[in-house]
Amino acid sequence: MINIRDKKVAIPLGIIALILIVYFISGLFGKPDDWQYSHTSAEQGMVYVAIFAGILVLSWLVISIFLIIKGKPNITPDGIKIMNPKRLVGIVLLTSPIIFVILTIIAYFIAMLMPSYGFIFISIIPIIFIGFIIWLIIYSIRNSLKVIGITIAFVLFILFLIIPLIAYFGVLSPDKFMATTGISSMSKSLSGGVSDSIGFSVGGAKDIDNFRKNIENDYLPLPTDITYEGLYYDYFFDTGETEVCQKLFCPSYNYALSKDPLSKEDEYYLQVGLNSGIKESDFKRKKLNLVIVLDISGSMSSPFNRYHYDQFSNRELREEEEDEDAGKSKMKIASKAVVGLLDHLNEGDRFGMVLFESGDYLGKPLNDVGETNMNAIKGHILELAPRGGTNFEAGYIGGTKLFEEFLDVDPEEYENRIIFLTDAMPNIGSTSEKGLLGMTKANADNKIYTTFIGIGVDFNTELIDYITKIRGANYYSVHSAKDFKTRMDDEFEYMVTPLVFNLLLKLDAPGFEIEKVYGSPEANEATGEIMKVNTLFPSKKEDGQTKGGIVILKLKKIGTDNSLKLTTNYEDRSGKTEGDEMQINLPSVISDYYDNTGIRKGILLARYVNVIRNWIDDERDSYQQKKPIVPMITYEKGIVIPPDVETPILGRWERQSIPLQVSDEYKSIIGDFKDYFESESQAIGDDTLAQEVDIMEKLTK
Repeated sequence: MINIRDKKVAIPLGIIALILIVYFISGLFGKPDDWQYSHTSAEQGMVYVAIFAGILVLSWLVISIFLIIKGKPNITPDGIKIMNPKRLVGIVLLTSPIIFVILTIIAYFIAMLMPSYGFIFISIIPIIFIGFIIWLIIYSIRNSLKVIGITIAFVLFILFLIIPLIAYFGVLSPDKFMATTGISSMSKSLSGGVSDSIGFSVGGAKDIDNFRKNIENDYLPLPTDITYEGLYYDYFFDTGETEVCQKLFCPSYNYALSKDPLSKEDEYYLQVGLNSGIKESDFKRKKLNLVIVLDISGSMSSPFNRYHYDQFSNRELREEEEDEDAGKSKMKIASKAVVGLLDHLNEGDRFGMVLFESGDYLGKPLNDVGETNMNAIKGHILELAPRGGTNFEAGYIGGTKLFEEFLDVDPEEYENRIIFLTDAMPNIGSTSEKGLLGMTKANADNKIYTTFIGIGVDFNTELIDYITKIRGANYYSVHSAKDFKTRMDDEFEYMVTPLVFNLLLKLDAPGFEIEKVYGSPEANEATGEIMKVNTLFPSKKEDGQTKGGIVILKLKKIGTDNSLKLTTNYEDRSGKTEGDEMQINLPSVISDYYDNTGIRKGILLARYVNVIRNWIDDERDSYQQKKPIVPMITYEKGIVIPPDVETPILGRWERQSIPLQVSDEYKSIIGDFKDYFESESQAIGDDTLAQEVDIMEKLTK
């Protein structure tokens, strides 16, 4: 009998009791961990299945051999040797796995040869197995082998209950119940250079990282991998602001007359500077109702710098590049990106999470951050693993449902936003771009805005570029968890705070009309007199220049009158309409003339995008049609405007790679344009433009 007064017994029992009390109290008074998703990945489940299967096989062998050795023959009164029940049970246990494997193989081949009877034959195997176990238990008990019977019953319990639970729910996974510690919260204040005021940038693409990474990894990009607004947001611009802005939004205008570097024809441009009267010191985002929707589908298992669907083709997989994230899956990069985003939430913000693959799963309800154990939530997120198909629609609908009870919140106090992390390759549910656009537009109408974050080099910009041409939408690319974290430290507050909506600029000019808009996702909606921008987001300023703070209009001269009347109208986030009107006269100048370095840089980068987009279009057409390349750009026509991507190039969103290739014709064109680009970069005085020169040097080798 145990004597609890004995110190050897009392001390261990006291320690155990203390641990249980501390655990109970911490659960009672600590912040709740409201994580709900509990599925493990197929790979994780298989590990646990393999471990327990190994334990079962070892137990089976030990019990079988023990019974055979110990089961000496029984001798009857007549001196006849008969088999000992122990030995019989041991022999049956030892041979039965082999018999059942053989039966399973036979049933499988019968199912292959006779599909109509296959289900019947396969179903018979588990029935026979269960019947065999029941017989074995009854036989053991009848022959006074109760210990053996109980042992077999226990093994049966493990086999039919514990393993399925582990495989599908991960209940024994220690990580599921451990909070990640040591993830420090980061300062919520805006970093970067100090400026008196902020500026604006347009919505849509906020980088061209996917283009850069495809080139770096020797893949031919999609045309939508490089956009004017995405490239502009990589640089700071002199917006031409000459007066202190006293309102939410104040446009400024600058003019240029510039020769096409190939055809030498004169071209006319007007820059619209995106200025604001909001002081940076006064800027503060509203409280945030944030729902993160995370893609955990099978395509997220591939390395971030490889094309997932190349493994299903005959393409040769390229060797890994040296990189801090080389070999890491898109799932790992995405999980780290989410954890980094959570560091920017404050008490008073609400956070929820939805996961999706073939279906959607509630990861976490939309609850107050200050009342949630966020370190525990981060731990759960870092444990996620990919599985299943990609039902983009299910994930987005699941994320939208979390806002049902928050649609009536005060828009002056709270901002509703979905941040959707994906490689954008849906293959289940609604996969049409119009259907997905309809969902994001319906949310925008309810003031639930969307940020898409693309993961991996095969992130499908075609789809996301199409569905972010709506109010309040923007998108980024992630190729390095560290770089993305650094970027969010600077820009998270701006990313989730749209301030200007439905900006319309009307050009009333007898001598000019708008030929092309550079730097707006809605450029294809422009007419000869109207420019449209759905959303302006706040953007930081450094040394008087604004990040991505311009839109460039290419003008077509149709008369001799140089007078322009420019009228703008826009809405603030409360729905109030404001506007501005300005009359200007363009100076009579000769090319090359630029009002400032901002418009000069904007024109240079717009021409760069035009050259690259035409090259991508022509190379892809040549590769897919297996025909000689015929460049759209010539020295007679100059740098032509590439066609808008109205319909997807890909029949499905599952994107496969095309190897990087540059024809001799385009090597010559890009080489000549590179010389012009370097000359202009020196005149502008922006050393950061050298990254585009590096890309052109690679393309012309």
